[in-house]
Amino acid sequence: MYFLYSVLLALAVVLTAPWWLARMLAQGKYRAGLDERLGRVPARLGSAQGCIWVHAVSVGEVLAVSGLVAGLRARFPDRRVVVSTTTATGQKLARERFGADNVFYYPADFGFAIRPYLRALQPDLVVLAESEFWPNFVRLARRHGARIAVVNARVSDRSLPRYLRLRTLWRQVLGDLDLFLAQSDEDARRLVAIGAPEARVRVTGNLKFDVEPPKEVPVIKQIRDAIARGGANPVIVAGSTVEGEEELLLEAFAEVLRSYSNALLILAPRRPERFDAVAELPPKTYLPMWRRSTTDFAAEKIGHGVLLLDSIGELASVYALGTVAFVGGSMVPRGGHNILEPASLGVPVVVGRFTENFKDILSVFRKAGAIREVLCVWDHDDAVKDLHDAFVDLLRDARARQELGSRAASVVQQHRGATERVLNTLAALLANPQAVEAGPNALETTP
Repeated sequence: MYFLYSVLLALAVVLTAPWWLARMLAQGKYRAGLDERLGRVPARLGSAQGCIWVHAVSVGEVLAVSGLVAGLRARFPDRRVVVSTTTATGQKLARERFGADNVFYYPADFGFAIRPYLRALQPDLVVLAESEFWPNFVRLARRHGARIAVVNARVSDRSLPRYLRLRTLWRQVLGDLDLFLAQSDEDARRLVAIGAPEARVRVTGNLKFDVEPPKEVPVIKQIRDAIARGGANPVIVAGSTVEGEEELLLEAFAEVLRSYSNALLILAPRRPERFDAVAELPPKTYLPMWRRSTTDFAAEKIGHGVLLLDSIGELASVYALGTVAFVGGSMVPRGGHNILEPASLGVPVVVGRFTENFKDILSVFRKAGAIREVLCVWDHDDAVKDLHDAFVDLLRDARARQELGSRAASVVQQHRGATERVLNTLAALLANPQAVEAGPNALETTP
């Protein structure tokens, strides 16, 4: 089965190679860390034998496991904790948070790329974030004696049918994992449905609720001061936007300016490769625009218009500048993005209807009346109107805005604690691996 999978994966790589090469040449994507992805262990890792290897795909996962990594280092001071990522943006943030000497690119799912890392690191424990079930990696890590746990485990609406169609394959792959620490009861049921052994599945909650609000960094203070000098007010922060959303937001914002002539829209596209394309949009609507990358905030005045946040790792802090926040990937069918960053700061949050990637989180916020949703998005003009109405309703009613933000912050606070539960369970796994099969009571999952 694994041989066939490897052949098919290699064939897929060969057939899609022109596309990958075009992306590398045109946008520089996937070029970073290519040698590491293909099995060259970077010298900066040095000696890490017997380590704990944590894999976090991109920025969201890096943020989610940050507290867990700190906890692992505190509980196991004699073990090195190393972190791999898949994306360049995740790599940059991980190096800032965990130190460049402890961070590297995750190898491609081929034996020749994986084995050098397993030989060099000889991990006692591998911790995978969310749903990184790469068959060859899981099989080889298990053969090298590593215990393997999936934390913040989830199975999305979009991926569930694909897993179910290949349930025979996934049952074999998932059988090599020791623990599945799920975000919710529904995720736990789905994991069992696609082949995870039921005795190894626990519900420990969502690590993302434990992400601490970021401390204000100097550039955020500079932006805040520039906004104050320019008299921009109110401020709408639209974060993690995707293609098709910026146009809607800019049109809605143009209407907001009719009521709030000094309003500012801070626009933060999800993908760095789209920064330049999005930068071309505001001038078409005759809106003044500033770019984070080229603006001297120590001297500039930021007034009404658009500030393009063309940077990595600053959005979480920038949400604190918002009177209202919009979280993207939700006005078009992309599944939505994480609302917890603005919510934890007490900023009222607006989202569209496409939030299935975070449906459990959204469900909690809905029940608490802690989210504003724009549900009618089938028509462009209606979507613009509904966005405008959502923004203006909140901007006009300070009490409703404050209550929505307070309820959001309260929801985040009430659901903290997953990191400690995960740490306790991983510690128990390392101390007594055989206890996993004995059932939920054999591994303690509460502080």
